[in-house]
Amino acid sequence: MKRLFLALALAAVGTLSALAQAKPVLSILGDSYSTFEGWLTPDTNAVWYTVPADTRRTDVKSVGQTWWHQVLKRQGWKLGVNNSYSGSTICNTGYRDEDYTHESFVTRLAHLGTPDVIIVFGGTNDSWAGSPLGKFKYEGIRRADLYSFRPAMAYMLARLQELYPTAALWFVLNDGLKESVTQSAEAICARYGVPVIRLKGISKKNGHPDAEGMRQIADQVCAALQKDS
Repeated sequence: MKRLFLALALAAVGTLSALAQAKPVLSILGDSYSTFEGWLTPDTNAVWYTVPADTRRTDVKSVGQTWWHQVLKRQGWKLGVNNSYSGSTICNTGYRDEDYTHESFVTRLAHLGTPDVIIVFGGTNDSWAGSPLGKFKYEGIRRADLYSFRPAMAYMLARLQELYPTAALWFVLNDGLKESVTQSAEAICARYGVPVIRLKGISKKNGHPDAEGMRQIADQVCAALQKDS
């Protein structure tokens, strides 16, 4: 009887393990909006949402309040890699015309693990920093082109599709950005067949989602995911 009980218990554990492994894996490529201290890969990435929370900047105090953690819970997914970096731009030109190659999206895109789903949430700092737009370019993109938003955005999506061919790819676009950045991002995503989740009416404090804003982002992301499923 004891042997039978042990065999059944081991079988149950094996079944639960298989079910856990079957959960889709989400990886995130983002900026400050997707950071949370202790939940980033690599852990040296700059963070906006800290532990404990700086209440002068935000009322987001736990990882469970972040938009992406709420999405994981609602969708029944598990986190693969959260490669988000506060202040980062998609292209290699950042604030004050500084070289942001180290932290840019085009540099970090190759480090997302083995995801089933990728959500890219970017473009905010390209807009705020006034990064060069550049020309729409889809072929023959050179290193110098990556210092402008449009060719860097195209390069990023093309490389993501090349590196993670089986992953579902989504792009989340912040509200309140320069129209030139918004329209460019949507046009480039359309070129690569990448769905855009264009956020609306997000509650923010110091330019960043507060707890209510995080819930709103999760609502809008999940609504888009379910609509497409």
